[in-house]
Amino acid sequence: MDAAQVDWSMGSAAARLADWDTALQIGRKVSGPGVGVPAVERARMREDFAELVPRAEDLIKEFCALEITGFRSRAWVMARSEWIRQNLSGVQRLLEPLAERVLAEQKAPRADYKRKAMGAQAGALFGYVSRRVLGQYDIFLPPDDDGLLYFVGPNVAEVERRFTLPMRDFRLWIAIHEVTHRVQFGAAPWLKGHLAGLVDTYLGSISLDSRQLMEQLKRAAEEARAGADLRGMGGVFLLLTPDQRNMFVRMQGMMALLEGHASYVMNEVAREHVADVDRMRRALAARRRANAAERTLQRAIGFDQKIKQYDTGERFVRAIVGRAGMDTLNQVWLAPEHLPSLEEIAEPERWLARIGG
Repeated sequence: MDAAQVDWSMGSAAARLADWDTALQIGRKVSGPGVGVPAVERARMREDFAELVPRAEDLIKEFCALEITGFRSRAWVMARSEWIRQNLSGVQRLLEPLAERVLAEQKAPRADYKRKAMGAQAGALFGYVSRRVLGQYDIFLPPDDDGLLYFVGPNVAEVERRFTLPMRDFRLWIAIHEVTHRVQFGAAPWLKGHLAGLVDTYLGSISLDSRQLMEQLKRAAEEARAGADLRGMGGVFLLLTPDQRNMFVRMQGMMALLEGHASYVMNEVAREHVADVDRMRRALAARRRANAAERTLQRAIGFDQKIKQYDTGERFVRAIVGRAGMDTLNQVWLAPEHLPSLEEIAEPERWLARIGG
């Protein structure tokens, strides 16, 4: 057999569900390479993040009074195409159980054009996001890669040039945000499994029966006509079953906490260690502004919800720390039942009353 035709998927159902090579190709085309970064600048950026990420970890642990398990935080400065590849691999692992169900219910092998179409959709999505993201803590990395953080070099360089930001300070600032996520999961070893369980349960609840799908669409239309309260979730929320809505709201509450806590720590730690933070915050706010077409796309893929998570979650964290101190806030990392609900994120005093702060 030709070596190029050897199947390296090891029987992966997700590999039979979608063409991930097509996804990577489309993703690269959509993303583009970004601004040019000469070799000397790339080397400098790698050296900076290699130094700043461990420093950020020490600053965060001291500020938050948290201890973490696992490997030391470390940086991978990457191209957009590398970021796409890493995230597509993560999605492929995540979709494996769902892919097994989908393929088990199909009598014939999945048509190649369907695999390529699904791959193209995934590639276009990640290609777009790769143009926006600066850094990432990948929650679903294998255990051996624990502590690894991604920084998309062309995007970091583009922001620094566009807004004439001091490089070392800006890199430390964004490093603090991503390392805070690493500290969160390192301080609460149960958190990764808890989140993965919610995602697996949600994916397992997805119906593949056409009649059930039609019933969901009918119910969504009726609720929309009745003026359903979406709680800021968007129209997709109407398509979910009651159980799926409950899981979705729980995940939204958790993500608001994680993103808001990271934003709070990022800004508070930076006060003493990063110069001109206010200008950097204005720069990122300006970068997030989009035209009408792009705003529509961002709403469709949930990008706008992530921005809201930063704001609502940070307000919750500030309220708890201001009223009861960091030790009380750190109770969220003790057990799943200590996590705030989405309603408690909006009304911090409810969480304080429940936890006993």
